Amino acid sequence: MSVRVTVQGASPYDVVIGRHLLGELPGLLGDGVRRVLVMHPASLQATGEAVREDLVSQGYEAFAVELPDAEEQKTAQVAAFCWQVLGQADFTRSDAVVSVGGGATTDLAGFVAATWLRGITVVHVPTTLLAMVDAAVGGKTGINTAEGKNLVGAFHPPAGVLCDLAALESLDRWDLVAGMAEVVKTGFIADERILELVEEHAEALREWKGADAAPETWDVLAELIERSVRVKARVVGEDLTEKGLREILNYGHTLGHAIELTERYRWRHGAAVAVGMVFAAELARLAGKLDEAVVDRHRAILSALGLPTSYRGDRWEQLVAAMRRDKKSRGDLLRFVVLDDVAKPVRLEGPDPTLLAAAYAEISTEPPSDRPGVPVQLGL
Repeated sequence: MSVRVTVQGASPYDVVIGRHLLGELPGLLGDGVRRVLVMHPASLQATGEAVREDLVSQGYEAFAVELPDAEEQKTAQVAAFCWQVLGQADFTRSDAVVSVGGGATTDLAGFVAATWLRGITVVHVPTTLLAMVDAAVGGKTGINTAEGKNLVGAFHPPAGVLCDLAALESLDRWDLVAGMAEVVKTGFIADERILELVEEHAEALREWKGADAAPETWDVLAELIERSVRVKARVVGEDLTEKGLREILNYGHTLGHAIELTERYRWRHGAAVAVGMVFAAELARLAGKLDEAVVDRHRAILSALGLPTSYRGDRWEQLVAAMRRDKKSRGDLLRFVVLDDVAKPVRLEGPDPTLLAAAYAEISTEPPSDRPGVPVQLGL
């Protein structure tokens, strides 16, 4: 049985959560669509082709474009190639793009759809936990540049999102763990029950067994996905273009994006955000906003999942420079989402540099970053 979460706004759409959902795709594409471009990374060639063939069997003229894997696809050069494919196939404003893949794919496909003829329909079929609870929902699209992550992009809500849990059966253990960082984030900013579920089932989630996972673990994961999607749906439904409320979704991301850039995207997004959340918690504690017990809870939950909670002490100057280029900054004013308590996010603007340095000292470790005991699968 599937669950539908509606994202409100000027153009409402449904996020469908369940199993074997491909039959839902035509309904999300809507009437009048004749051509569809299926965009997928090379590692999901078989899945992307299966989606394309299903669309053809239902009367669509469907094409497929194979993308580089992970963040390598989020470049202006890859976007330009996709525009070329759309042009050569005579895509019009009544045609559509379907993304099949993780967060990088939904970001890129959404951006290509947003910019082709100033906006055509896009439907996302996320295949990772990270994409299901974060990247595919909300309408943020973007590509990376040498200066930072997602600095070029557009707000372009999808016509729908299909979160097919069957895709997680073959998901790599460390991809699931990295995706859990975004789940934990929604717990800290809006829904404490998420944190309680993770605390109760951290070991089973950390040791994810995919198709062989226990039914109870699948039930917990499905509830975590639904709760996380509901948090994001509520926030973006009220504030699509990040004028106020939506900024809370950036919890942990200011430092997280800086770590990704500094590491040249060799770290998984969730690993970087995990460190960013602990930094934000320490910053809030030093600013007199957050109890030490909540800071400790950050470390306990993230560590129990196998996520990192610290970073190299010799990278601070690089990270500050990267944060100043972050799209959340205003001029030279650094802005952070912090907490007054669980589910009580607030904004901290222009904190004193000494406060920032002190917070970073609380999460710093000695180089090198390939410390014993740190899972290299997370890209550390």
